[in-house]
Amino acid sequence: MVTAVKDADASRGAGPREILVATGVKKVYRTGAQTIEALRDLDLTVERGEFLAVMGPSGSGKTTLLNCLSGLDEIDAGEVLVEGENIHKLSDAKRSKHRAEEMGFIFQSFNLIPVFTAAENVELPLLLAGANTGEARRRAEETLARVGLGERTGHRPNELSGGEQQRVTIARALAGNPAIVWADEPTGNLDSETAGDIMGLLEELNRDGLTVVLVTHDAAIGATAGRLIRMRDGAIESSSVRDDT
Repeated sequence: MVTAVKDADASRGAGPREILVATGVKKVYRTGAQTIEALRDLDLTVERGEFLAVMGPSGSGKTTLLNCLSGLDEIDAGEVLVEGENIHKLSDAKRSKHRAEEMGFIFQSFNLIPVFTAAENVELPLLLAGANTGEARRRAEETLARVGLGERTGHRPNELSGGEQQRVTIARALAGNPAIVWADEPTGNLDSETAGDIMGLLEELNRDGLTVVLVTHDAAIGATAGRLIRMRDGAIESSSVRDDT
């Protein structure tokens, strides 16, 4: 069995219990004379190895939260520490490097390059991060095997089902041995059976030590997480822990 996630944890050591600490995070969108507070003095802590789901009505700030916590979007106030690093104090180049080394991303749109094989899609970010060709290919093939696509590494996206394409995006997110994976509606383009398979894979990876923060509108998906937070009007309305965790 490939142990990419476990190896990543071992290489970092036990580390502090909290992998992410956000304090007083505020995000404001301004359109002409209109000001919208997308996030309002939000505090959140994510523990290492946690599976956290974020739910809420449209416009509640779910995706904005994910983007601000991961450093994809700027914030207007507060701080976000990921692996002890205040990511919004970093330069753009250092923040991009931190994301490449510590984070993985899974989106609703697969964002695969059509002319690349599954292995090439997974190894591309590794090559961009400086890995040599042989190492990038080895890690791509190992991670694809980890997500059940060991026999499909040479197939292009149009030769793969929707579920298989999403598995490629998960492999791409895992190949860099991230500390935390962000997933924004990762099952949104999939039928219910395939969505269940993808969630089962994410749960398995979480049991192996991967920290997952997932945004979803689907209550059934949210119920699979160890902890569920609900947002409304840019703030956390409630937080609950699954009974069997």
